Amino acid sequence: MARQLRPVDLGFVGSAPVRLVFAREVAASPDRVFHALAEDVPGWTQWFSAVTHARATDGGAGREIRLRGGTRFAETVLVAKEAEAYAYRVDTTNAPGARALVEEWRLAPRGTGTRVQWTFAADGTAPFRFVLGLARPGLGRAFRDAVTALDRRLARS
Repeated sequence: MARQLRPVDLGFVGSAPVRLVFAREVAASPDRVFHALAEDVPGWTQWFSAVTHARATDGGAGREIRLRGGTRFAETVLVAKEAEAYAYRVDTTNAPGARALVEEWRLAPRGTGTRVQWTFAADGTAPFRFVLGLARPGLGRAFRDAVTALDRRLARS
């Protein structure tokens, strides 16, 4: 059953009780990475293996995401700044124990490529926070694999 989460703003990324931050450099330009993140939402299923369904809602102001295993999210886009940042807040989810969640993707030029930084900021029950701590290595691996797959996809297009 989907539950409403606390409506936090972008400042939550810096103050969340749980902050998982991962970064990787890719060959694709910041413009191309931003396009894949913010403008080609359905394309997420092609490069982020955990994502089984992704679609923009409300004319691009929101997103609907489904993950392998059945977790669902309805999200609000908080920032979409061309070639710099893309962030969204989870408004409703069926993930147990979550109270607030924001994901931020920061992009910075690195030579001809991009440094991609993903921050997963969350609050929830004590068991939820504990499990996120345990999940850190797996989320890091998922991020690395996804960004690598995205870079390969962008190199082909």
